[in-house]
Amino acid sequence: MAGGTVLGALKFIIKNVLYRTLLILVLINTVNCANSVAGVHVLPVADTNWTLILQGEWMLKFYAPWCPACQQIQRDWEDFAKQSKALGISVGKVDVSQQPGLSGRFLVTTLPTIFHAKDGLFRRYLASRSVEDLQSYIREKKWESVEPVPAWKSPSSIAMTGMSGLFRLSVWIRHIQSYMTDTLGIPVWGSYAVFALATLLTGLLLGLMLVLIADCLCPSKPRYKEVTTEVYMKEELSDEEEEDVPTEKKQLSDAEDERENLSDKASGEDSAGDEASGPEELAVDSVDGLPSESGMRKRKPQISELPDEL
Repeated sequence: MAGGTVLGALKFIIKNVLYRTLLILVLINTVNCANSVAGVHVLPVADTNWTLILQGEWMLKFYAPWCPACQQIQRDWEDFAKQSKALGISVGKVDVSQQPGLSGRFLVTTLPTIFHAKDGLFRRYLASRSVEDLQSYIREKKWESVEPVPAWKSPSSIAMTGMSGLFRLSVWIRHIQSYMTDTLGIPVWGSYAVFALATLLTGLLLGLMLVLIADCLCPSKPRYKEVTTEVYMKEELSDEEEEDVPTEKKQLSDAEDERENLSDKASGEDSAGDEASGPEELAVDSVDGLPSESGMRKRKPQISELPDEL
């Protein structure tokens, strides 16, 4: 009798424990399902599906799990997402720790950051983050009074695409540095030296590629053509110089002829003056009644003529 009573008590306890355990598991599953259903309204956006926000109307939140301000508005954002169908919009979220490319594409520098998107036009939401203010922003179309992001800063522009690549590259470099310092045990200065050497080699390779591309697109002309053109230019210059030389010579000869004519005229006048003033020069050349050597030379022909006259 005693053994049967103990066994019955054990069975009763086991049944109660199992029943309560099953009840707790069901409750936990129900809560998780409710949370998951609530979270379905907030669509996760990544690099692979971000083009969805280029169509229709969206409200997009950028957050990080470690951000306290992001954790504060998480409940309000989920409640706002529950009204997305009634408002006719889609509500999304981006985890910047998992999607650095999108944070660079939207140029996110502060957390949390909220964007309103309407048919490819993006506007920064800077009002209160409460549920009521978010709903009134959509219902009253307050976004129409906000100036959209310029075209060059649009997430689909070339500039922001390049910025997205830079953000992904920075995260990749950070992971490599942490791997070298934590796993391989390389000192910090050693990792910086490795990155500097890699940057130098990458720059040299890119420069070589640019030079090759430039040579293919704009090939340099052969050297002999340049030489022939230079010779041709020199021949043209020599011909022009030869044409200029005769004109200069003509001008010089004309000037010399004029000078010779002037000198001839001057010499003729001097000779005429000498003939008219012959006796006077004799008187002038004599000093104290004695003729000078020039006077004697001029008188010699006259003395030789005297015997002939006699």
